[in-house]
Amino acid sequence: MATIQKRKDSYKITVSLGYAVDGKHIRRTKTYKPDPDMTPKQIEKEVQRQAVLFEEQCRSGQSATNGRIKLDDYIPMYLQNAQTTMSATTYVSYQRIIKSYISPALGHLKMKDIKPVHVQSFVNQLQTMQADTKSGKLTPSTVRRYLTALQSIFHSAYKLGIIGTNPTDGDRITLPKLKEQTTEIFTSEEIQQIFKALENEPLLLKTLIHLAINTGCRRGELVALKWSDLDFDTNVLTIQRSNYKLTGSQIESKETKSGKSRKITLSSYCMDLLRHYKAEQAQYALSLGDKWQHGNWIFTQAEGQPMYPGTPTDMFSRFLKRNNITHRKFHALRHTSATLLLSSGTNIKNVASRLGHSQLKTTDRYVHAIEEADRQAANTFDTLFTATTQTHTA
Repeated sequence: MATIQKRKDSYKITVSLGYAVDGKHIRRTKTYKPDPDMTPKQIEKEVQRQAVLFEEQCRSGQSATNGRIKLDDYIPMYLQNAQTTMSATTYVSYQRIIKSYISPALGHLKMKDIKPVHVQSFVNQLQTMQADTKSGKLTPSTVRRYLTALQSIFHSAYKLGIIGTNPTDGDRITLPKLKEQTTEIFTSEEIQQIFKALENEPLLLKTLIHLAINTGCRRGELVALKWSDLDFDTNVLTIQRSNYKLTGSQIESKETKSGKSRKITLSSYCMDLLRHYKAEQAQYALSLGDKWQHGNWIFTQAEGQPMYPGTPTDMFSRFLKRNNITHRKFHALRHTSATLLLSSGTNIKNVASRLGHSQLKTTDRYVHAIEEADRQAANTFDTLFTATTQTHTA
């Protein structure tokens, strides 16, 4: 909200734009001098109009024409607008990237002075930085993700007319080459190992992993499931939310990644598992009495609260280790579900719908994975044949 301060024959209008990354309070001021012929009532009305207009200009960045505003001063405006359009997880991620990388490198520069050469220097600098983990330097995909955050800032400024050209345009910047992505998939033998080992595991873990393979759901979607999402008469499960947790906050729910709900028909064996698990959960809840929190969640913490989004990963990792099964990420169960369906002849459109893919090209990666596995199988036979032929020849 703009504040108005009367002076001798003018008015000072001040708009607060929040705080910059370095904690500096950002303000914009404007002096309005009424026409001498105006009545007091006309002046009061016009001052209010000028204040509203000036605040709108400040919020949109138009008060800093020709990019004279520093990047650090524009960032609070950008974040304020982004908060209404981005998911909470993306917003928090961008905040961290801006504070740790973008602001220290470019925040002191006026936006009009930032050229592609500065952006390229930023990208080059990122490639020399150490990652927070033990993996060494930032990976090419991480560097690209950090650049995407910077591009989002400048794209916003360009749309608002703060800058005339966007120095972060992709065709102007040379990016680190991405390593060829591999899709982690459990082999048929490994899946059999998993199923056999699950027979000796608690029913919660057994149900969770079988449901992950059966549905191909993402981790956040699985922990967001409620019993009301499951129709025991039709065997249909509705996926309509995903749970997440930001540092220092409670578990929250959001829309699925595609923004749409989807329905998945479950196998008979999976439905039987869920029936047994629901009965076991109900008996356990009854034993806790008032301590049990009735949130209707399928996968829960000890007292009925929704399971943390990171828990399936931890549980699965420990399960693989104690059963001497090759370690792969929990997300590999989703990849495996897709490849099993495609290998069995399921139409790719049906697989895409089941996984919640909005574009078929996303599902195509699994087709390529199957083709690659088939080529490797052919190469194996070639190797065996060559070895056999050489033995006979000798």
